[in-house]
Amino acid sequence: MPYQWPLDASDLFGERYPQMINTGLPAGDVDAVRAAVTEMWADAPGGWVHEWSKLAATYADAGAHERAALAYGWAKFPTLADESKRVALAKQLEQYRLAAPGFGVRFERYVLELPYRGDTTSVPVHLLAPFDLAADRPVVLASGGVDSWKMDVHGLMVLLATRLRSRVLVFDIAGTGESTVPMTGAGGAEMVTGLIEHARSLGNGVVAHMGISMGGYFSARSGLGGEVDAAVVLGGPVEAAFTDARKDAFGMDGILGNAMGFDAPPTPEQLVAGRAEFSLRPLLDQDRNSPMLVVNGADDVHVPQHDTLVFRGRRDTVVDLVPDTGHCAVSKLPEVFPTIIGWLDRTLTAITETDR
Repeated sequence: MPYQWPLDASDLFGERYPQMINTGLPAGDVDAVRAAVTEMWADAPGGWVHEWSKLAATYADAGAHERAALAYGWAKFPTLADESKRVALAKQLEQYRLAAPGFGVRFERYVLELPYRGDTTSVPVHLLAPFDLAADRPVVLASGGVDSWKMDVHGLMVLLATRLRSRVLVFDIAGTGESTVPMTGAGGAEMVTGLIEHARSLGNGVVAHMGISMGGYFSARSGLGGEVDAAVVLGGPVEAAFTDARKDAFGMDGILGNAMGFDAPPTPEQLVAGRAEFSLRPLLDQDRNSPMLVVNGADDVHVPQHDTLVFRGRRDTVVDLVPDTGHCAVSKLPEVFPTIIGWLDRTLTAITETDR
């Protein structure tokens, strides 16, 4: 079962504020919730889930379903550690589906049975595509990270679909969101392999993989292994984040512990052992990679610069360590995301033309 752990709500607002407003919520509304929240876990006035859900309900009552989905997304943040968080996720999905007619793109939701550690697991996915999309277009497989999931990054996914004129297949990585299995390196990668195979059947067979934060770990893995035709890694940990002896910031030890399937706070030794299997050093030592774009903020408190800079000098790889911004360059997303879209457009166009 998931677990709670000591977590300072005010610290989370300090770190995540740019993400809250850059993904679609008005700053004034975020400021009001920030002023009202006094503790993390209480499902009562002053509690994180209560105050965010109160804002979300206001949006829902006004028919602003997409904003309601975003606010419920923050209510369940950063992990489903108790029943109130699970209720918030269910309400987020309800509001997201109500918002779908206004997305401006075609929206499908369905469930895939994918391989996971010698068995299978059910994985709900969202498929976004322009209404008049031609059949012979590439597909972009995409996910958020360990605490910001597929509905939380919806606006970015719509941008990918509309600007690239492509289908975007969005999922939650293992151990997060609607996933029912723990986050492991090999097991999570098996899921991704199954998703890539499915994505190849949806368009012209060309598939790119974009991952954000911990999702970037999996896109780095599929890109380094040459499983996809192109890969974008936005703020992804690949090596030092799993092996450096350092203290996690802003509750990340509890977020990861929950995702990895612990039912109580792990000891430092358990967390180190669990993280060790994620290191991508074996793939980094090989020369199998697809074209890759690796981006992060220079001031990331979660992912050391090494995990971006280690890609410098690789064949067919572009590296961008963005100054004066933090994890996933989130405070500069309005500048960074057009760069990502431009790179994907050029790369996928070149691949498609070569295949012809």
